[in-house]
Amino acid sequence: MNGAETLVKTMLASGVEVCFANPGTSEMHFVAALDSHPEMRCILCLFEGGATGAADGYYRMSGRVAATLLHLAPGFGNAFANLHNARKAQSGVVNVMGEHASYHLQYEAPLKGDTEGISRTVSHWTRTASDAGSVARDGADAIRAARSKNGQIATLILPADTAWDSADGPQVAKAPAALARPNLAQVQAAAAALRTKGAALLVDGTALHGPLGQIAARIAKATGCRLLAPCLAARVRRGAGAVDFERLAYVVEENVAVLAGITSLVLCGTQDPTSFFAYPNKPSLPTPPECRILHLGDIGGDYGWSLQALAAELGIAEDLAVEGIALDLPECATGSMSLAKIGQSFAAMLPEDAVVVDEAISSSRYFFTASAAARGHDWLAVTGGAIGYGLPAAVGAAVACPDRKVVCLEGDGSGMYTLQSLWTMAREGLDVLIVVLSNRGYQILRGELANVGVTDVGRNAVRMFDVVEPSLDWVALAKGHGVEAVRVTDTDQFNTAFAAGLARKGPYVIEVIC
Repeated sequence: MNGAETLVKTMLASGVEVCFANPGTSEMHFVAALDSHPEMRCILCLFEGGATGAADGYYRMSGRVAATLLHLAPGFGNAFANLHNARKAQSGVVNVMGEHASYHLQYEAPLKGDTEGISRTVSHWTRTASDAGSVARDGADAIRAARSKNGQIATLILPADTAWDSADGPQVAKAPAALARPNLAQVQAAAAALRTKGAALLVDGTALHGPLGQIAARIAKATGCRLLAPCLAARVRRGAGAVDFERLAYVVEENVAVLAGITSLVLCGTQDPTSFFAYPNKPSLPTPPECRILHLGDIGGDYGWSLQALAAELGIAEDLAVEGIALDLPECATGSMSLAKIGQSFAAMLPEDAVVVDEAISSSRYFFTASAAARGHDWLAVTGGAIGYGLPAAVGAAVACPDRKVVCLEGDGSGMYTLQSLWTMAREGLDVLIVVLSNRGYQILRGELANVGVTDVGRNAVRMFDVVEPSLDWVALAKGHGVEAVRVTDTDQFNTAFAAGLARKGPYVIEVIC
């Protein structure tokens, strides 16, 4: 048995059963080990960012750690943006990054790079295996690290000789350390704050899509405080039966308006609200200057225990009834094309228990607002703001939830970053319906230019924001990756295409010319 085989066996013994891979020469012994263990599901991604984005989507919908296989420092660099998103989402991911054989590192080979340096910029845990005998232990430690603090990025760097040299046997990852909890004084202070006028409770993590949300809702009902959620949450349950969270906003002025009047803000499993960017004469922190902020544990702590302790301190009965959102379906819109109409039809037809992966960027609001009272569904957002997340995350969500329809709302510009994910969907037969909002450009950047006070736009700026000359053909792009596609130019055509996409199994692309 060699080091690579002990690593695969350690992963399987520890419950890691999926590997999103883009391997290279240095990883061939690990590929051979994967090949001899068919119980490990190996999914080829044609770009490293597709592998890490898929691992992120998989964790968000399953709560289980997946592995990625990446080739040296350049491959990890390609994977970086979606690891940034996964880190912000608090997703647990184990990266196996290949490295040159230890004795070869004295030479300046073309692919030699600072593997530890590039890993540490985004990983919570990084280790280079020192020899084949340590690989199983290192792999177990990586899995434990990925499961720690509600989900972390762990990267094991695997020199080629540690993979091919002889080793003893696998290990099993230990359970992560207990999560940090606030003390009694912090719980009491938070409870007192929530009883005051103008109080709000901001939660994140599984409180937005699991039973903890009911506890948060009972706290809000009993105290009269407002119940808030971040603007871009990793996963939130929405629609009929869901807890009605008030969402923070992206635009600075809108976020300031959402938070206006709050005198006390209790944070549980989340961080201080912060503006996405700095703008001239606009605040970095949208909370009112006089607002008192109390921290009841960050997202890496035991925020579930914290919410339960807070409810107990407030004397809230466990059977206090809280009403979920009532189903209120709109009619399908008809007629000429508009994003508002498309969003309305989307809300009307979205199936029960769908998973919506949102990278519609500037078009997202038309779908998010319209579907507030649609059939119950989960919504995944691009937590770190690094685009190219949508299609890979949809891959991971579909692998995690094969019995649920995944609907990916994708911008035409952002979709081009990880277009290769369509091929993976086709190969794996993943049930993903992709709606590409084709506005022929980076619409979000047009707005951002105005936000910094530039209104007189010339040729250079236009050509950096527009995706024309030539225009992208998403029907041809999809079919070139083995995915059926259709283009729509009015709302009636969208209704027909969306219904057809929901009715069929497997990937399907609808290009919406808007």
